[in-house]
Amino acid sequence: MNQKAFASQADLVEKRVSFDKLSDHAYAYTAEGDPNTGIVVGDDAAMVIDTQATPVMAQDVIRRVREVTDKPIRYVVLSHYHAVRVLGASAYGADHVIASRDTYDLIVERGEADKASEIGRFPRLFRAVESVPGLTWPTLVFEKRMTLRLGKLQVEIMQLGRGHTKGDTVVWLPQDKVLFSGDLVEYDATPYTGDAYLTDWPATLDAIAALKPEKLVPGRGPALQTPATVQAGLDATRAFVTAMFESVKRGAAAGKDLRTVYRETYDTLKPRFGHWVIFDHCLPFDVTRAYDEATKFPDPRIWTAKRDKEMWEALEG
Repeated sequence: MNQKAFASQADLVEKRVSFDKLSDHAYAYTAEGDPNTGIVVGDDAAMVIDTQATPVMAQDVIRRVREVTDKPIRYVVLSHYHAVRVLGASAYGADHVIASRDTYDLIVERGEADKASEIGRFPRLFRAVESVPGLTWPTLVFEKRMTLRLGKLQVEIMQLGRGHTKGDTVVWLPQDKVLFSGDLVEYDATPYTGDAYLTDWPATLDAIAALKPEKLVPGRGPALQTPATVQAGLDATRAFVTAMFESVKRGAAAGKDLRTVYRETYDTLKPRFGHWVIFDHCLPFDVTRAYDEATKFPDPRIWTAKRDKEMWEALEG
């Protein structure tokens, strides 16, 4: 095949990791636009939010956690089902892996297909992929909201609405006013919307804003450590999602085909958002899902490695 390779397959440069303390209980593991991991340290246990893509990659998170606490990592929370977020879970030896019912259902329905698809898209992000023992299965599944207490620390695990996926889960520390958003919020990184509910996403961002977080760990990008930067992250994510979806809806309503809509949307968004991490990689998937939602597929179709390649060849070939 002569198709252009996935933009991310040419991305081979390792990113510099930052490990930032946000409060006495909250830390952010970030890496210049690679997927982030959140850490909560309570009185008697620690929690990890999103695991990195493989158990070998998770070891670096564990090493940094051990620099700040010796408390056992008893809980892993999955912000959603994507392989790059969940397949490192086995490294932590946690007592419980927590996910929303919708996330659990998505793992059942499309976990294997997503695993194969993402490994093909992001080879650098699945370092030592042979260390993955298989799909990550939640041991605790909640409906809409659950509260944990790590000693005196209250931890709220919530579904505030659909956006990046139908199962999106945030972790909120009300005493510290720190929120871990998963990929509902990005900062200087392009939202991936291939499995999204674009009509719903802005209202879910409103629900996050209503909590008035003072600090926020996005799915990608640096930790947001002031109310102003939290607002900037929410506003920029909303701006991208809205501008992309509106462009696609206009093209679809005019009867244009997917390739034409993609080219027009790319040209519309590139000046404003083109400098964001993984823009060229995400946009074909983003526009394809937006075109589906604007036409005849209210729910995201399953991505497979085969479908990935066919889409990429059609739009980027």
